[in-house]
Amino acid sequence: MQYKKFSDVYFVRLERGEEILSSLSALAEKENIALASVSGLGAIDRFTAGVFFPQEKVYRKNDFHGNFEITSLTGTITRMDGKPYLHLHISAGNEYGKVMGGHLNEAHVSATCEVVVRTVQGEVGRAFSTDIGLNLFEF
Repeated sequence: MQYKKFSDVYFVRLERGEEILSSLSALAEKENIALASVSGLGAIDRFTAGVFFPQEKVYRKNDFHGNFEITSLTGTITRMDGKPYLHLHISAGNEYGKVMGGHLNEAHVSATCEVVVRTVQGEVGRAFSTDIGLNLFEF
């Protein structure tokens, strides 16, 4: 991973073989990022994305393998229990233009991935909601 900071924005380039969530989590830890929005695009060869089922309070994961272009990578960086908490969603299209996506659990870069991390002054935490079954913003 390589990155450069301009004012309150990080421009990040992930390299072939790097995993997106763990790389951005490492950046947030190293740079002490407490609150940020994330957007990105790039090429991946495998990813896992989930869909939340509110009635059951569970995520169901789908694994995808092949050649994909990220059409949208978006989300937030906050803090939970003193550590970076990334909540990202992904949409990625295959060689036929079919797009799959959901809550990002894991994605591996096949060529490159360009990510913009826009930090915001302040801090928003996370707390688990037993009613919803998710870690929600805690103000």
